[in-house]
Amino acid sequence: MPDLKVGSAKGWKVLPYLALMLNALVWGVSWWPLRELQAEGLHPLWASAATYVLGTIFVLAVKPSVWAEFCKNRPLWVLAFAAGSTMVGFNWGVSIAEVIRVVLLFYLMPIWAVLLARLVLKEQITWKGLLRVALAWLGAMLVLSPPGQLGFPMPQVLGEWLGLMGGVFFALNNIMLKQQSGRTGEARVFAMFVGGALVPAGVALMLAFVFGQTDPVVPWPFIPTGSGMAILLGFAIFLLTANYALQLGASRLPANVTAVVMLSEVVFATLSAIWLTDETLTLQTGIGGGLILLAAGLSALEDTSAH
Repeated sequence: MPDLKVGSAKGWKVLPYLALMLNALVWGVSWWPLRELQAEGLHPLWASAATYVLGTIFVLAVKPSVWAEFCKNRPLWVLAFAAGSTMVGFNWGVSIAEVIRVVLLFYLMPIWAVLLARLVLKEQITWKGLLRVALAWLGAMLVLSPPGQLGFPMPQVLGEWLGLMGGVFFALNNIMLKQQSGRTGEARVFAMFVGGALVPAGVALMLAFVFGQTDPVVPWPFIPTGSGMAILLGFAIFLLTANYALQLGASRLPANVTAVVMLSEVVFATLSAIWLTDETLTLQTGIGGGLILLAAGLSALEDTSAH
């Protein structure tokens, strides 16, 4: 085991990596508490909103002035919307569809990052960017096509569409973080927490109103008791810890290293889904997922060369 004592330089060097791995682990297995809460009757959208309300309160308590900074800067509102929409897509998607497929579709970010960087940051589309898009697209074709076939990558169920949507907004989230790099770290974190609370709650509220109780796509929320409350509180604590771990790791390591380490979330999600459910990883899906991860890894490497 590495020495993590305060006086150990070696321990401090490995700590950021361990922090990022912890963040990836929490998100990789986050589908499990969300499904448990859904089994208790609390929809993933309401569960997501509840956990991020706690995060919002925590940041406000630590630094009250962050509220004024958030309100005065509209790009932070876009960041909040992107972060909240990411939660809607990812958390709802992994709760109702195959975890492996949803997570892989979520990580089609290289496609969306190239397009959004062009629109938002006015970055040129390079041949390396097009290569990443091609790799991710081919990977999506393999993941979404029937076994032994290769066709147009079209999600088949709601959960897959949600995973795809979550990846689009996660790419926008990262683009906005880059654009707002001059803002304080607390303001950016606060924006993501606010979005994580308001957007899922807003979507859930709208669906609950539209469909009512006759066909409750999203049932009205309730305060869980017993094991449900324990899972909800534990989930909130783990998410807050994971976010702190991400800030600790990302602030001490190059952006490309952070991006590559965070890809381990796919590994954690895949292994946990195989272990805790009846999901399997086929050769075709594995190859497709490998191409998607390769595209994401190349994105990180290009970020390094660009700086």
